[in-house]
Amino acid sequence: MNSPTQLPVVGYTFGDPAGVGPEVMRKALLELQDSPAHFVPMGSVFPCTPGAPSADTAKAAWEQLESAAAALKEGRIDAVVTAPVCKENLQKVGFPFPGQTEFFADRLGVKNFAMCLTGKNLTVGLCTIHVALEQVPRLLSTETIQQVGLLLCEFLHHLGNPMPRLAVAALNPHKGEGGAFGSQEQTIIEPAVLALRKQLGSRASVDGPCVPDSVYREAASGLYDAVIAPYHDQALIPLKLLDFDCAVNVTLGLPRLRLSPDHGTAFDIAGKNIANPGSTLHAFRLALRYLSH
Repeated sequence: MNSPTQLPVVGYTFGDPAGVGPEVMRKALLELQDSPAHFVPMGSVFPCTPGAPSADTAKAAWEQLESAAAALKEGRIDAVVTAPVCKENLQKVGFPFPGQTEFFADRLGVKNFAMCLTGKNLTVGLCTIHVALEQVPRLLSTETIQQVGLLLCEFLHHLGNPMPRLAVAALNPHKGEGGAFGSQEQTIIEPAVLALRKQLGSRASVDGPCVPDSVYREAASGLYDAVIAPYHDQALIPLKLLDFDCAVNVTLGLPRLRLSPDHGTAFDIAGKNIANPGSTLHAFRLALRYLSH
């Protein structure tokens, strides 16, 4: 890791080269030419036809992920911004992970990790990630909510917020209506909220279970700094509605920061020079803000 007198080193990948990754990286880095940091590619752009993904482009994306993980683990870079990959094509060539979050946690030997999405209006931490909706009630646990809350609080502290206000969203409509619509609020979420309040003390405030159909609006209006969500789409629908062009995916719990733009490969517009680099640019700027603290 660099000393305070050295510039931070931020690595980046190009994602699936048949997608918009190379384009948004190029556009974002042009905007960052005068930034106080070194930006280092984790490989080169694999030659291919834009919009025509293949097994070879998936393998090229995987190779860059391996390079990035190794550089993070060895401390050669302070953070990495990874471009979008195609999960389906990666898994066809043997990639054994649901996504990049799980990949980096495995390669860096981290068991206690979580996915966070953050934009200008919303920040959310996910208790379950890439699983079928029917599995969520079984996978949701008091321990997982606590874990995500602690990691989210630490992340917000690193960004300069000394007393983040966290909300824990309920799983069921109307936060279960006292058990009429489900018992998870009483048996899982309430104990987690109480435990988080005890663990965090004066380092954060924690509310919940909060009604899920209104808590994201409350957070976007400034009442909360982040929402802990029981499942993927509950959080990402409002986030992408409000912050689609600036949302960033952050893997919490790693020894060094990994971020990515919160959009896909967009094969349909690859090579047309119309991709919006806003999310990628925000990821780089968030990395620099995090490292400055």
